[in-house]
Amino acid sequence: MMASMLSVFVWSLLFIFSVSPACSTAAHGLRPPNNQTFRSGYEARKMRMVRAHLNTINKPAVKTIQSPDGDTIDCVLTHKQPAFDHPLLKGQKPLDPPELPKGHNYSDQEFEDFQVWKLSRESCPEGTIPIRRTSEQDMLRASSIRRFGRKRAIRPPIRRDTSTYHEHAVGYVNGDKYYGAKASINVWAPNVANRQEFSLSQMWIISGSFGRDLNSIEAGWQVSPEIYGDSRPRFFTYWTSDAYHTTGCYNLLCSGFVQTNRRIAIGAAISPTSSYNGRQFDISILIWKDPKHGHWWLQFGSRVLVGYWPSFLFTHLRGAGSMVQYGGEVVNKRPSGFHTSTQMGSGHFAGEGFGKASYFRNLQVVDWDNSLIPLSNLKLTADHSNCYDIRGGINRAWGNYFFYGGPGRNSRCP
Repeated sequence: MMASMLSVFVWSLLFIFSVSPACSTAAHGLRPPNNQTFRSGYEARKMRMVRAHLNTINKPAVKTIQSPDGDTIDCVLTHKQPAFDHPLLKGQKPLDPPELPKGHNYSDQEFEDFQVWKLSRESCPEGTIPIRRTSEQDMLRASSIRRFGRKRAIRPPIRRDTSTYHEHAVGYVNGDKYYGAKASINVWAPNVANRQEFSLSQMWIISGSFGRDLNSIEAGWQVSPEIYGDSRPRFFTYWTSDAYHTTGCYNLLCSGFVQTNRRIAIGAAISPTSSYNGRQFDISILIWKDPKHGHWWLQFGSRVLVGYWPSFLFTHLRGAGSMVQYGGEVVNKRPSGFHTSTQMGSGHFAGEGFGKASYFRNLQVVDWDNSLIPLSNLKLTADHSNCYDIRGGINRAWGNYFFYGGPGRNSRCP
C-alpha cells in the first residue's frame, strides 16, 4: 500500500513538472524573459504613445518651410489647427478681429520678421497658420509624455513655494479688476545650466485663488532646452484654468489658443536679440479682453494680431483678472547641491542699467472701459535678490519700467 501511494506521488510530481511553463520553456531551448526583454517592450510601448500623440498635435500641412535653425514650420489650414479639436470649437472658424483698447498707439517700431524661420524668405499662404512641428526628439526629452507641453504644477510668483524650484523677479499690480495688460519686453539669450531648467520673461494675467482653481494667461519669451532642444529665446504663450494641474499648455500643443496670424509661429526662435553694452531689442505684447465676445486676444507689436484664448477655457477669467504680473522666472534644480548658474534676463543685475540689464518698459493695464492706462501702484519683488534682483522707476519716455535679472550662482548666491 505504501509503495502504491509513493508511486502515485512520484507520477504526480512528474506531471506537474511536465506542464510547468519554466520547464516547458527550457525543454524547447527558450529562456524566461529578462530585463532586456522588458526594457525593449517598454521602449516599444513608449514610442507607440509618442507617435500617437504626435499624430494628434501635428496637423496635415498645406506647405512646409525649413527654418535655418533646424525647425520645421508647417502651414496648416486655419480651421484645422489644434484649437478646433476642442468640443466647443469643432466645425467653427476663427473670429474676426475685436475692437482695440482705447489709447493704443501705433508708434512702436514694427518687427514682423522677428523670428528666425522668416529668414528663409518663405511664408504661409492665405487661409493657413504657421505651426512649429513637434518631433519625436521633442517628446522624448520631456519628463512625462502624458504632461508634454505643460508646466509642472507651481504657485505663481508672489505666493512662493520654495519646494517647486521656481524663482522670480517680478513687478505686479492687484486690488482692482484688470481686462488686459501691455509691456515692451527686452529679449536676451540667457544661459540655461541644464535641460531640466528654463529661463523666461513674460506677462501673467491672473484670477482666482492661489489653489487649484487659479486661472492664468501668459505670453513672452523663454529659453527651454527641454521643450525646444536648444538655447534660443522663443516667443511663447501659456494658459491654465486649474493652477497648471491638468489644463492648458504651451503654444499650440493642446486645444486652446486660436491662432489667426499667418506670419508668426508661436514657439519659433526670436532674432535679433540684445547684446551686452550693444544694441537692445525688445518685443511689445498686448493682451486684452474683447468687450463684445469676452475672449482674450494677443497682439504683437502695434498692429499684428496673433490670436485669442476663448473665454470658455476659463472659470474666473471669464470675467476680469485680479492681478497682472511682469518679469522673469527661472527653474533652479540646485545641481550638485548649489544654486544654479542659469541666468535670468541678460544674466546681469538690475543695477547695471540700460544696455547691460534686462528691462520691461511702458507697463500698462486695460481697465473696465477698454482703455489702456498707466500703472499707479506697481510693486516689485524678488525671491532671492542675491541671485536675481529688480529695480523700478518711471519717466516720460518709458512710463513705468523696471530692470531685473541676474547670474544665479555667485559669491553672494551659493
